[in-house]
Amino acid sequence: MYTIHRIDHDSPVPFYYQLKQILVEEIETGHYEPGDKLPSEHELCHAFKVSRTVVRQALNELEMEGLLRRRKGRGTFVMPKKVSENLFQNLTGLYEDVAARGGMLRSEVRQLERVPAPIPVAAELGLREGDSVIVLDRLRFVNGVPWVVVATYLPYELCPQLLQEDMEDQSLYAVLEQKYGIRIAYGRRSVEATTATATVAQDLAIEERDPILLLRSTSYDEDDHPVEHFVAHHRGDLSRFEVNLVRRHNEGSGVPGVVPTMVTDAVSDSDRA
Repeated sequence: MYTIHRIDHDSPVPFYYQLKQILVEEIETGHYEPGDKLPSEHELCHAFKVSRTVVRQALNELEMEGLLRRRKGRGTFVMPKKVSENLFQNLTGLYEDVAARGGMLRSEVRQLERVPAPIPVAAELGLREGDSVIVLDRLRFVNGVPWVVVATYLPYELCPQLLQEDMEDQSLYAVLEQKYGIRIAYGRRSVEATTATATVAQDLAIEERDPILLLRSTSYDEDDHPVEHFVAHHRGDLSRFEVNLVRRHNEGSGVPGVVPTMVTDAVSDSDRA
């Protein structure tokens, strides 16, 4: 049940850090796997002959780093590894990102139909309110774990045949490109931290008001025509986004042009497809 490692009580290295490294090794070597429950704080104190303060500090740091999840009244559990997704540089999405890491992505298609465009969607896609769009609503699973809820909208006239597609195991971008000759060249995306509503929490198998990442994105083709707009709710405990940054200089001044903002739109070449 317990690790064969021991805390070196004569070492100048803090006890909590030693315990933290021991637990990390146990997780990385597969002694504890995703979903496994760790021994209780009391059991860890007894096993490693340290105080509860030491145990709590080690567990708190591992939770902040996304390796553990602590549930009040239920215990401490090992979390699945986060999936890294690019927000800049590569035209890849969750489908490609998961496949590249040897994982399996499955989508539960909850809605695929022609509907009148809501006002915000029409504005993003350059349409009039009420113009026809295709809505593709999916609950997406990575290795069987609910990961993200995403609603994608496309102009109906762009690809009406999409309504006949089986989108459970396909990349939307691959379908658009390979079957309909629609190439997405670039996009604009915003990411914000928020909390899960009761509906989203139920979909993602988390608690209401748990942290999630809310993404909004609009993508364009090579002629600058809007192709799709999506709104996605990602589990905050499982998702990590990597952003490549470019430091630009103002022309003629030689002074770097850095403009800090409270809300930043990220130029994105990735998709939820």
